[in-house]
Amino acid sequence: MLRLIAAVALGLLAGCTPPATRPPADATPVFTLAPSALPGGLAEQQRLSFEHGDRRETVDAMVQVDAEAVRLVIHAQGQVALRLDWDGRQLAQTRQPWLPASLDGGRVLSDLQLVFWPVEALRTQLPPGWTLEDAGARRTLRDAGGTVAWVEREDADTRVLHQERLRYRLRIDSVALAP
Repeated sequence: MLRLIAAVALGLLAGCTPPATRPPADATPVFTLAPSALPGGLAEQQRLSFEHGDRRETVDAMVQVDAEAVRLVIHAQGQVALRLDWDGRQLAQTRQPWLPASLDGGRVLSDLQLVFWPVEALRTQLPPGWTLEDAGARRTLRDAGGTVAWVEREDADTRVLHQERLRYRLRIDSVALAP
């Protein structure tokens, strides 16, 4: 769920975009739903593959979501690169100094929620004029200017997030962890 998605994606990907060409920070909504808004929770090992322009990165993550918290650990270069803990009120993050400053835990959490949380819950946090449509294997986030992002569900274990406005793509391949 919390699929490391944006965490590494934005850090690695935003780090290679010149500041003058970066989209504004408010180009997409930032979701901050409670962990309990994800029915049934989540416990997965994930392989995250990011694409931004010509740059490609793959990292591994562990994600656990229960009614109390979202916990995400991203492994890169044989180390814990980023650790996030979200209790629905406060986001705590521990990061390696070599991660780009542009890798924002809030954006990582938001992308995770866009991919995995129920559409009905996400809609409660959309700004006026924004829509989130769910057509089975695809959910699409739009504003008055058009499509901002979309998520494709390739199968039960694979999701692909296309952040059109933020100009990156994240593929999440998941394996459920035994309780």
